[in-house]
Amino acid sequence: MRLFVLISGKVQGVGFRNFTQMNAKQLGINGYAKNLPNGKVEVIAEGDKSKLDALVALLKKGPRFARVDSLDVDERPFTGEYKTFGIRY
Repeated sequence: MRLFVLISGKVQGVGFRNFTQMNAKQLGINGYAKNLPNGKVEVIAEGDKSKLDALVALLKKGPRFARVDSLDVDERPFTGEYKTFGIRY
């Protein structure tokens, strides 16, 4: 399963991408997190549904200094193109 997630709020400059990467790797999820010019964070995540659900729950909270105002989640077809979870710039 693959998820495309857009996170809005105070999510840049607060370690959100590192938080996402750390949790995704612990859950065995592949994909990436990326800051967008509009202040949002984009996450592409591939893995088992139960693990993706756990990641989404963590993303709703975010790291300590973040403030998540909204989380838009879109299911997409699994591609298997990612072999690890990275941070994109």
